Amino acid sequence: MSRDARWKALLELLVERGRLDVEEAAAELSVSAATIRRDFDQLAEQQMLVRTRGGAVVHGVSYELPLRYKTARHASEKERIAKAVAALVAPGEAVGLTGGTTTTEVARALAVRGDLATGSPALTVVTNALNIANELAVRPQFKIVVTGGVARPQSYELIGPLADGVLGQITLDVAVLGVVAFDVAQGAAANDEAEAAINRLLCERAGRVIVAADSSKLGRRAFARICAAEAVDTLVTDTAAAPETVRRFTEAGIEVVTV
Repeated sequence: MSRDARWKALLELLVERGRLDVEEAAAELSVSAATIRRDFDQLAEQQMLVRTRGGAVVHGVSYELPLRYKTARHASEKERIAKAVAALVAPGEAVGLTGGTTTTEVARALAVRGDLATGSPALTVVTNALNIANELAVRPQFKIVVTGGVARPQSYELIGPLADGVLGQITLDVAVLGVVAFDVAQGAAANDEAEAAINRLLCERAGRVIVAADSSKLGRRAFARICAAEAVDTLVTDTAAAPETVRRFTEAGIEVVTV
């Protein structure tokens, strides 16, 4: 197992359990205790966890995995969701994409659509996610607009008031939101209030709003609200979503697409 794979596995175990002992982690990953100690020390140096005597605990109250360690979670569901979301975008539209693993997959699905291979532009993409802009910038038929702001290392998203100047001057056909949680009563939410503020601006500038979220995000709450459920036009999720949960969103006037 490579170091990156070990680190991803360790961080996911920490998020799940809150605390890990060295011996427990070594047994889980089939590596030596010395390797786990070294991994814990290096992750602690990067402030991804807090070292304890004999183990580690999650860093902070509202712990969040950095984006590069979340890509394998619900991967097949996210790919299906992304393809379905991309199909809802028409050629020539202006699309806002927030950061996140699911919206990154949406960007990739848009990039390989045959009917978006040409155009002037075939699509205008506005994003505050550096990784999405980087992937799409090589597509000459896409016009890429990046908001200003300060880069947040956990998600590669630009945040802060510098983005307001850009977002206040544009109009979007559709905004695609990647969320940490989406609930009928509490709305769409993120872990970080600065990310939520930028995402909220994207929603306000859009003619329609699509939430792209796998079923594990539904019915959950998170710290920072992006928008009310009523502001969302379409939810694209996977078929593991509970029928009762889907019914509640439908009754709230949201079109639900399951894939």
